[in-house]
Amino acid sequence: MWRAARTGSVRGMQGTVATFDAQSRTGTLLLDDGSELSFPAAAFEASGLRLLRLGQRVTISAGPDGEITRVELPGIR
Repeated sequence: MWRAARTGSVRGMQGTVATFDAQSRTGTLLLDDGSELSFPAAAFEASGLRLLRLGQRVTISAGPDGEITRVELPGIR
């Protein structure tokens, strides 16, 4: 499991959508270093997005506990 606790809150790290379940609104990302990271429905819902496509690039934000808090499209806020 990826953790941001050592550095505090993280914003702007990018990854690629590996899986996305539109019903549960959860999925997994592949970070640029090759590690896999799961995100909860709350992180997807915080973005205001309706759908993610496999292979789509996203930017993530995480709290100090390492929990993913937001999944966004790069350059869109």
